[in-house]
Amino acid sequence: MAGERIGKFQIVGTLGKGANSSILQVRRIADSKHYALKVVPIDSKEDLKYLEQAEHEFRVAQLLDHPNLIKVYALETVKDWLFRTRKVHLLIEYVNGKTLDTLPRIAVPQLVQIFVKVAAGLVHMHRRNVCHADLKPNNILLSKTGDVKVIDFGLAWIKGEAKNRVQGTPEYMAPETAKNRMVNERTDIYNFGATMYRLLTWRLPPCVVSEEDGGLPLDGKTWQRLFKPVQEYIADAPEGLCDLVQRCLSYNAMKRPERMSEIQGVLDRLADELVTTPEDRLEALEW
Repeated sequence: MAGERIGKFQIVGTLGKGANSSILQVRRIADSKHYALKVVPIDSKEDLKYLEQAEHEFRVAQLLDHPNLIKVYALETVKDWLFRTRKVHLLIEYVNGKTLDTLPRIAVPQLVQIFVKVAAGLVHMHRRNVCHADLKPNNILLSKTGDVKVIDFGLAWIKGEAKNRVQGTPEYMAPETAKNRMVNERTDIYNFGATMYRLLTWRLPPCVVSEEDGGLPLDGKTWQRLFKPVQEYIADAPEGLCDLVQRCLSYNAMKRPERMSEIQGVLDRLADELVTTPEDRLEALEW
């Protein structure tokens, strides 16, 4: 496949594969600039939902403009001789890096710097009336130069628009999403809390399983009994960070921080306290 051409682009290699798509690294022939190209095959009428999801992802991305959110530049449909859509191409910003779920354990000072950048991206999303709705380590890219990008807006919700079937990743899903299909700023905050918890402890908070996934959602008392605070796994973790993660993961949505900007402020202060040497800086991370 490497060396083949797709329109104005030459394929460099494969970056990854999803359940219904593949992501290629491509080079624009005119100026040698690199991009990621998401290729979504449409083989049947049942696959048209993936066309709709790609169109939604592109439309959401056009509402956003932030250095910690991946950019989606263009959407193209490839049709057959009967004018039926057979493929969708999404042209995406290329990042020379990996998603956080694929990296070895990262030290707390550097993790906090990553969290600051993720929070900044989410603040921007919320100010543009968009909720990500599927934040997790798999959807956060870290580049070799320390850039952080939140990716994959396929499940994002634009405020004021009708929500169809609410999807998401059960291990990171807020209780009210599992129980009532609710998506808002506070459900994103729960997703972020679960993401921080996972990256700090290498464990997951209690999973609130939705009925659609084959089980009943946990009630608050059961969830609380199963939950173990961050400091049980990392004894020397900063108290302020442990407290923030626990508040973000409150089973009761009203006990979580109200806005992502509040979380960003706490993380900014923690980063200032924790980054004391050049080796603590994110760009010094080796992997």
